[in-house]
Amino acid sequence: MTTEEGAAPRRALALAVAVAALGYFVDIYDLVLFSILRVPSLRALGVGAAELTTTGAALLNVQLAGMVLGGVAWGALGDRRGRLTVLFGSIVLYSLANLANAFAQTVPQYAALRFAAGVGLAGELGAGVTLVSELMGRERRGLGTTVVASVGLTGAVVAGMLAETLLGRYGADGWRVCYAVGGAMGLVLLALRVGVLESGVFERTRARDVPRGDVRMLLRPWSRALRFARVILVGTPIWFAGGVLFVFAPEIGGALGLATRPTGAKTILWAYVGVVLGDVLSGLVSQRTRSRKRVLGGFLVALAGALTALMTWGGRSLDTFYALMTLVGLSTGYWVVFVTTASEQFGTNLRATVTTSAPNFVRGMAIPVTALWLALKPSLGVIPATLAVGFATIALGLASLVGMRESFDNDLDFVEE
Repeated sequence: MTTEEGAAPRRALALAVAVAALGYFVDIYDLVLFSILRVPSLRALGVGAAELTTTGAALLNVQLAGMVLGGVAWGALGDRRGRLTVLFGSIVLYSLANLANAFAQTVPQYAALRFAAGVGLAGELGAGVTLVSELMGRERRGLGTTVVASVGLTGAVVAGMLAETLLGRYGADGWRVCYAVGGAMGLVLLALRVGVLESGVFERTRARDVPRGDVRMLLRPWSRALRFARVILVGTPIWFAGGVLFVFAPEIGGALGLATRPTGAKTILWAYVGVVLGDVLSGLVSQRTRSRKRVLGGFLVALAGALTALMTWGGRSLDTFYALMTLVGLSTGYWVVFVTTASEQFGTNLRATVTTSAPNFVRGMAIPVTALWLALKPSLGVIPATLAVGFATIALGLASLVGMRESFDNDLDFVEE
C-alpha cells in the first residue's frame, strides 16, 4: 500500500510511470495524426481544395467532441472502478479505432472513426497522471508527472517524422499506414500492464461511504464548479495553439506571405519539439520554485509573446516560421503542470473525474475557439483573427489563474463532500 507521505515500492512505481508515459506516447501520436494527415487523407478521399479547411475543421471537431464525452465517462469510471481500468480500457479503444481508420473509404466513415478514437484518447492521460500522482509522495509527484508528459509528448515528434517518411514512401496510401502503425503500437503496449499496482489512496477511498465519480458534483456547490472552470480556462490557450496554429499552419503560413506553405507534418514536428522541451522546463521549474501558479502564469505570458513573434516575423521564410512554431510549442509546454494542478485541486473521490475530463474539456474548447477563428477570418483577415482569438484565450487564462489556489504541496488523501 502507498501513503501520500511514502512512495510506492520503487519497481512498482517505475512500472506505473513507464506504462503511463508510453501510453501517453501512443495517445499523443494518435491524437496529432489527423492534424498531420488532414490534407493528404482528405484529398485521397476526394475532398476538393476549396473544402479542405472546412471539412478538416468539422472532422477535428468530431474528434474533440468524442474526447469531451470520453473524458467525462472515463473520469467517472476511474473514480468508481479504479485508475487501471481506465488506463487500459482507453488504450484498447483508441488502438482499435485507429487500426480501423486505416481502412476508411468515405468522409462519414472517417468522421465516425475519429469520434471513436477521440472517446478512447480521452482516458489515458488523466488515468495515468492520477495513478502516478497518488503512488508518489507529495514532494516528488511533480517529477513523476513530468516524466509521463515529457516522454508522452515525444509521440507527436515521432508522428511528424514518421508521417513525412511514410507519405513519401507510400504516396496516397501513406496516411493509412500511419494510422495502422499507431493502432498496432497501442495494442503492443497492453503487454506491459501486468504488475501495475492500483493506487492505495483510491483503495482506501473505495472503502469509505462517500460518492465517487459523481459528475454532478462538478456543478455544485458554486465554489467547486468555479474551481473546475478555472482549471479549464487556464489550459485553453494550449489548445488554441493546438487547434488553430498547428492544424491550420498551411493557411496561416500562406496569409503571412510564404511562397511555399508549411506542411502539417513539419509544423507538428517542430512545434512538439518545443512542447516537449517546455514540459520538461515547466515541470522542473515548478519543483524548483515549489509552485504551480507562478509557472502557469509565466508560460501564459510567454505564449502571448511567442504568438506576437509568429504573426510578426513568421512570413520571413519557411525556416523562420518553423522556428517560431517551436517557440510557440515551448510556450504551451505548461501542459504537464496544468494536468498535475488539476489532479491536486480535487479530492480522491473526484480526482480521476477531474484529471481525465479537464484536459479533454480543454481540448474540446478548441471547437468554439476554432469556430470563432473561422467566423472572424473573413472580416478581419487570417492574421488579425488569429491574434484576437489567441489573446482572448490567454487573457481568460490569466484571469482564471488569479483565483486558483496553490496546490504544490497538497496532501492528496482527502475527499470532496
